[in-house]
Parts: sequence; structure tokens; C-alpha cells
Amino acid sequence: MLLPILLQLLLFTLPRIATSHYNYNFSSSSPSDSSPHSEWRPSRATYYAASDPRDTVGGACGYGDLVKAGYGQATVGLSEAMFERGQICGACFELRCVEDMRWCIPGTSIIVTVTNFCAPNYGFSSDGGGHCNPPNKHFVLPIEAFEKIAIWKAGNMPVQYRRIKCRKEGGIRFSIDGSGIFISVLISNVAGAGDVVAVKIKGSITGWLTMGRNWGQNWHINANLKNQPLSFEVTSSDGLTVTSYNVAPRNWDFGQTFEGKQFES
Repeated sequence: MLLPILLQLLLFTLPRIATSHYNYNFSSSSPSDSSPHSEWRPSRATYYAASDPRDTVGGACGYGDLVKAGYGQATVGLSEAMFERGQICGACFELRCVEDMRWCIPGTSIIVTVTNFCAPNYGFSSDGGGHCNPPNKHFVLPIEAFEKIAIWKAGNMPVQYRRIKCRKEGGIRFSIDGSGIFISVLISNVAGAGDVVAVKIKGSITGWLTMGRNWGQNWHINANLKNQPLSFEVTSSDGLTVTSYNVAPRNWDFGQTFEGKQFES
């Protein structure tokens, strides 16, 4: 069953992910801090049920097939008031159902990663059908995740949320796409703060080059970096930086994914 508001989720066609991974020598600039979880805040949540397998592919953060990318159903789309034009992609939240004890599953919570955006619908008021209209802080979950904390019949549920650190298996993934001197890199599977605010890339015969955010967690640059091993410097929203040297070998190609150093979680 699909709620009408959830048809607004933006889906994009994304770069393919190769199965080849390489690990070389890495170094981290500083360990992740051990700050406590943020305080619980009020919000609301709805769900969507994927009627087509393609509904699990895409999203405004650019992660592509969420199962293959390792995110599975533990994902969420955020309303405009929280999405920060994509900068928050990759961040993790814990949600729990509150107030409506008819539908809440007591003592439960879920941890989800931000992978999508719920667009406003100005044809409805923010307290009517426009759940994702400003200033609402709204979460849209796959039904499989929603049912961990509430009965599906609940629909638009009051919840509490808090920002937490992300825990991921393996290292940060760098999925390279593009053509010629245009290089696009999808940054995914980021632990710690989860969201990336700056990326630099370096070839064996270049200095560090600053990449620009294209959309979501896709970063791009115009540079001739073919036939050079590639290194990456990734900075998260908490100000920590991880540097992964020689992640991609000299013979890297577009369409491949490589794995680097990881933030501590």
C-alpha cells in the first residue's frame, strides 16, 4: 500500500558499482571523537511500500541499488527542512515510536541511514497532506523499517529521533564514473558522522585537487588522472579527515569501486 505523499520521492539513475576492490596503504588524520548521541527530538514518520524492484534503486543521495550498496532497508528519506540540499546524505538517525500506543511497538527503535529526499507538495498544507513541506521535520521509511517500530496501519506517526554515529562494515567506498577528464566519484559506506562535506583527490603526478559536490554524495572534478594511482582525502561534518593513499591502482577504469580507510564509529 502506497501513501500518495510518498510518490514524491526523487529517484535517479546512478553509476554502476563494480565488484573489484583494492586495499593498499592508508593513514588516518585523527580518530573519531566519542561525543554522546544527540538528544531526542519530536518528528513524524510515514512509510512507502516498494511495488516495483526499481523502487529500491535510486534516491537523491546517489547510492544506486541500496541492497548492493550495503544499506538494505535500513534507510530513510528526509523532508526539505532536514535534507540540507544533500549534504546530510549518509548520516545516521535512531527513531522510536511515541505517544500513539495503539500502533507503537513498545521498547523498540531503528537505526537508519539517509539515502533520499521527500519533496514538498505545496498543493497541501504542512499540517494536511504536505507532510514534507517546510518547516516539518519528516522521515519517510521503507515499510520494512517502519514495521520495526509501529504497525503499518498507523500511517503518519509521531516519532522521536536523534542523530547518532554510523557503523559500517569495511572501508569507505569510492565508485568512479565519468568520461575523459571528467571524473565523478560516489562516496558511500561512511562510518562516524556519515555525511561528507569535503573531498580531495590526488594522482601520482599531481598535488591534492579539491572536488566539488555534484549532487548527493557524488563528487566531481575535471582533471586528467588516467594511468595514475588515486588517493582520496575525505572530511566528514564533524571535522574529521581520513586519507586513503593509492586506493585505485594505476590501471583503474570508470565503473569500478575501490575501498579505502574508514572513520572510527
